[in-house]
Amino acid sequence: QGQLVESGGGLVQPGGSLRLSCAASGSIFSRYPMGWYRQAPGKRRELVASMANGGRTYYATSVKGRFTISRDNAKNTVYLQMNNLKPEDTAVYYCNVVSEVLEAWGQGIQVTVSS
Repeated sequence: QGQLVESGGGLVQPGGSLRLSCAASGSIFSRYPMGWYRQAPGKRRELVASMANGGRTYYATSVKGRFTISRDNAKNTVYLQMNNLKPEDTAVYYCNVVSEVLEAWGQGIQVTVSS
């Protein structure tokens, strides 16, 4: 068990950029890979990016080349830099561990991409 607090998000125009932050408790941060998930209305939650402790990254095909995940171990914080945002990126974004057993979901942050 741990706590996850997302910050950032908001309304941006297509082609814009945004950086999300996720502050995690030290215990879960050090034990598991961390990931960013998103969920749009009527759609299942999906993993869009993750980073293992050793630095190995994963990106969903839909965001590859546009999003970059990074982590600051000293701050127990995971970031998601989102560039060239598209309307289809509109969703509530969450951070969590990448594991068979997830931590409790935080409130998430809304990202809306619209003209």
